[in-house]
Amino acid sequence: MSAEPAAADVLLIEALYDGAEHAAEALELDFNLRTKSRLRAKLASGVEAGLFLPRGTILRGGQKLRANDGRIVEVRAAPEELIEARCASAVELARAAYHLGNRHVAVQVGSDAGGGWLRIQADHVLEGMLAGLGAQLVKLHAPFEPEAGAYAHGHQHPGDGSGARIHLMAGR
Repeated sequence: MSAEPAAADVLLIEALYDGAEHAAEALELDFNLRTKSRLRAKLASGVEAGLFLPRGTILRGGQKLRANDGRIVEVRAAPEELIEARCASAVELARAAYHLGNRHVAVQVGSDAGGGWLRIQADHVLEGMLAGLGAQLVKLHAPFEPEAGAYAHGHQHPGDGSGARIHLMAGR
């Protein structure tokens, strides 16, 4: 049985960093973990880290943090199970986006040579809803970077404890 590292062995991270210094460490987290302001995690190097960031902080892939010892840590969006929805027309894609937004679902919006798409975290109920709306669905394993939302600087649903925090994300 291995002992837990002593508190002194845990790298403390309490600040965001937006300077030009290159990262010496990397922290890979899925979207749900990137929404937590208090977290114990392991860096890519194996070093234990404790995050104590301002409440409401949502980390984005590529964002940097400064550890209390001065080290710069780059956040990486970990691949996770997603559903990608594509529709036959822009109207159908807008309808799918509306129904997801009406449920306060975190949605990544994008396009490629095949046209526009919406990505959400895997959820069989939402998958059924999207299929019912006529979307063509593909399951994939990829990093998830949802939209920040129109009210990124303060829109909340007090006391609901749900996905409303998606509205608090910093814009891209």
